[in-house]
Amino acid sequence: MSTPSFNLSGKVALVTGASRGIGLAIAQAFAAAGARVVLSSRVQESLDQAAAGIRAAGGEALAVAAHTGDPAAVQGLAAKVIATFGGLDILVNNAGTNPHFGPILSAEESQWEKILDVNLRGYFRVSKVCVESMRRRGGGKIINIASVNGLRAQPGMGVYCVSKAGVIMLTHVLALELAGDNIQVNAIAPGLIKTRFSRVLWDTPQLSQAILRNIPQGRFGEPEELTGLALYLASPASSFTTGAVFVVDGGQLAGRHIG
Repeated sequence: MSTPSFNLSGKVALVTGASRGIGLAIAQAFAAAGARVVLSSRVQESLDQAAAGIRAAGGEALAVAAHTGDPAAVQGLAAKVIATFGGLDILVNNAGTNPHFGPILSAEESQWEKILDVNLRGYFRVSKVCVESMRRRGGGKIINIASVNGLRAQPGMGVYCVSKAGVIMLTHVLALELAGDNIQVNAIAPGLIKTRFSRVLWDTPQLSQAILRNIPQGRFGEPEELTGLALYLASPASSFTTGAVFVVDGGQLAGRHIG
């Protein structure tokens, strides 16, 4: 029996929201595994710095600024990837936003629109423009970064929870519809990971203490703790894995911390 391969040599991977945090950690892991990596987010300067770090470590990286809430920008991003590398094999949908914190009924229509447009429709847009290239290359991998908040409601983050629940259902639907094209679609649902995006939660004592009481491991996660799973889902090792949601949360969904 052969050993599963986690080698990404010869593969082209696009990671959105890749200038920092979870996206950057995944891009770095993919590059270390041999992939040519395209990093995308809204700010070119931050992307250039992230890509330079990957190249300094011996990897190959291209930085392309694009707002996933802008259909034209998404089209341009896909065109740039294909023009540069000839195609695409792996997509990590990670770009996200959350401009509302508080009771869900206090959210403005504009906040609903922004959150759903980036967190859910953005994933759809990028997936749509990347699938044709994957089909031409005989298959591919789509990894959607969801959240435990898409599986269990979190007070104060209702609109974000709804958007991530949508990401999970989008993952299931795409997995079914793309299985015949040898494209595997899976989701990672992190718990609270220490990034700039989540800083208000882990860096505010009153909030962080309440959250930690519900994490059996008694700590927050680090972006690098998602990269092993992402590498599995991007590699040939996961060829019979599709439509799955993998929770990485220190035991948060399993039950409350005791002690």
